[in-house]
Amino acid sequence: MDNAVYATLNRQAGLMQEMRAIANNIANASTTGFRKEGVIFAEYVASLGEDEPALAMADGVARMVDLRNGTLAPTGGALDIAIEGEGFFRLATPEGDRLTRAGSFTLSPEGELVTADGAAVLDAGAATIVIPSDGGRPSIARDGTVSLNGVPVAQIGIYAPTDPSSLIHAGGTRFSVEGPLEAVSDPRMFQGFLEGSNVEPVQEIARMIEVQRAYEMGQGFLDREDSRIRAVIEALGR
Repeated sequence: MDNAVYATLNRQAGLMQEMRAIANNIANASTTGFRKEGVIFAEYVASLGEDEPALAMADGVARMVDLRNGTLAPTGGALDIAIEGEGFFRLATPEGDRLTRAGSFTLSPEGELVTADGAAVLDAGAATIVIPSDGGRPSIARDGTVSLNGVPVAQIGIYAPTDPSSLIHAGGTRFSVEGPLEAVSDPRMFQGFLEGSNVEPVQEIARMIEVQRAYEMGQGFLDREDSRIRAVIEALGR
């Protein structure tokens, strides 16, 4: 295959990855706790010999998670919690521990603090949090301490990966981590608030147009190369 065609095909594949990431961002612009993602491109250079120029290609090698805060919106819910600053809530799921910034919680029949689908929220020691249902409205301090009638009963844990690049999108607003987690030493939480998505739709739409145009240019080049190769084959076959 011609090197120019090969390099263009590789570029097209990377642009398609970025288009998928942008489309997912736009679709979740209103999703509580969603974190914007982008594609990281790396240049691959291969030597073709002493008398040949090097072949350079761009490759979409990984996804990047934007960790900037979203806007906090008041809800008044006793178990709606927003994080300000770094860190994630840690959840125990059947697939393993997951991280999320979506802090809309409820109590299970056993009194455990859980998400809507039943994933348990973990405390600062990675244990489940139990809040007695007969103790009235719980009060949650800025550091995550949960109190009933002024008596502390638990502390919500906030965790962060030691390597932010180890975050892997596991679906929705949740992430898995390839590597160790550490508890955030000075967490800041707000009871009665939820954090919105950090996606800026106007910027994402503008970027989508740029990527689409770049993809169309690459496709146009491939179409012209295909026509050129067909013409050569037909000429040689006469």
